[in-house]
Amino acid sequence: MRLIEADELRQFSEILKSRSCSLEDFELHELDTTDPKSDELSPIKGYVEIRRKSNDVVREYVTGDGTSWVSAFENDLGTGRFG
Repeated sequence: MRLIEADELRQFSEILKSRSCSLEDFELHELDTTDPKSDELSPIKGYVEIRRKSNDVVREYVTGDGTSWVSAFENDLGTGRFG
């Protein structure tokens, strides 16, 4: 199961576009940390790692049910944490 939802990817792309950043300059990786032994009703959880290719800056955000990694990314991009 994917941790990153389609609407989150759309928001991510819109944030980059609004800041004149290239989508191709950013790479996303998901890490699912959901307990495979848990029942199907347990929340999905994990991390999304975002790397800016042009300067190799990497930041990691908690993702899954009830998280807002997109807002945290937008804040980090706006405050210069990605260079």
